[in-house]
Amino acid sequence: MNVFINKNGVGDVLLVQLTTERPEQTEIETKGDITLIKSSQDGQAVALNVFNATQYVGEYADGSIELTPELVAKIQEALEKNGVSLELNVDFSPKFVVGHVVSKEKHPNADKLNICTVNVGSETLQIVCGAPNVESGQKVVVAKVGAVMPSGMIIRDAELRGVPSSGMICSAKELDLPDAPAEKGILVLAGDAEVGSAFTN
Repeated sequence: MNVFINKNGVGDVLLVQLTTERPEQTEIETKGDITLIKSSQDGQAVALNVFNATQYVGEYADGSIELTPELVAKIQEALEKNGVSLELNVDFSPKFVVGHVVSKEKHPNADKLNICTVNVGSETLQIVCGAPNVESGQKVVVAKVGAVMPSGMIIRDAELRGVPSSGMICSAKELDLPDAPAEKGILVLAGDAEVGSAFTN
């Protein structure tokens, strides 16, 4: 679940993305201040808008809003006040974590891509990476599926040149770190970084 607000562009509306899936066709259902966006295929809610958001959740600066149990409780209450029957199930685990590159092999269909197996503590992910400096044994920053990058891009399950990829190994520039080097390459962390721990800049 990702939450955004853009008062300058959209107005006093909370934009809530419930899933990283993007259905081909959607249908809209509005009740009071809530608009649900549902997949036409299975009827699953993929996003919702909360109008007059300030009266429900208070004031927030424009941009991506940090997901907290308190914010989710306020959104759930807004749904109930407007007669919308939808239970919010939210994963509060960190989306930017320390990963350990267990293995690296060349992508069979792309010269500049590698297929990396990355241990992120709770699971092991397959991530296709195009950075020239990625190597097995490194500690790296992984943006897991559902992460919102500083650029606003949302990390989704993807397929790169026919190979599934779940997450992204990040560069300092992609993480918007101060003094990020201009040359291409992932951020390599110190060897004592704890695998699976949250990465905070």
